[in-house]
Amino acid sequence: MTLRTTTILVATGLLALGACAPAMDGTGTAPGAGMTRTQQGALAGAAVGALYGANRDDDSSGRGRDAARGAILGAAAGAVAGNILDRQAAALEQSISNPNVQIVNHGSYLQVILPEGILFATGSAAVSGPAQTDLYAVARNLNQYPNSRVEVIGHTDNTGSAALNQDLSQRRAQSVAGILAAAGVNQGRLAATGRGFNQPIASNATDAGRAQNRRVEILIRPTQ
Repeated sequence: MTLRTTTILVATGLLALGACAPAMDGTGTAPGAGMTRTQQGALAGAAVGALYGANRDDDSSGRGRDAARGAILGAAAGAVAGNILDRQAAALEQSISNPNVQIVNHGSYLQVILPEGILFATGSAAVSGPAQTDLYAVARNLNQYPNSRVEVIGHTDNTGSAALNQDLSQRRAQSVAGILAAAGVNQGRLAATGRGFNQPIASNATDAGRAQNRRVEILIRPTQ
């Protein structure tokens, strides 16, 4: 089987997977927007697997066969990973009591966004009691799904000097990571980083925007 023929077959398979999802409804929604993470993971895995399989050896004698096998294995692995993230995100949503905590499933990783207002007093890096309860819930979830690395990232608004905000964001990230570790998360999985005011998600020109920028994010990235 030629590489071109196999590429067509793989593309056909990808289209078949995509057909499981709702089609674009004419509102400008991007293809795949209505798909589950399992379906998106299968599509991505199939594409990566096909490319890997097609290029796994130096000659082209078995490249078509390898591309097809790679697509099948990649689709299966991607579907499993997407399904796990779906289930982990749903479990997090059920276990966290504060409605101001946002959980975003990006398909390849989960993002937990905790506003400053539920975590810290102004200028402080000491985590409040109610927020600790939710962080313990996050820790239980991380222990239930152990195959991931966890990045805890602190952010501030632009009030004050860059040095002051960098230090505060680092201490806050370390405080959150410390609670996750105290709740049983393996420290080898955890990394704490302060970004100061370098990554705003809203305008610092308004009170509401600055409040959004003052946050800690927990990024959960699967390792298998």
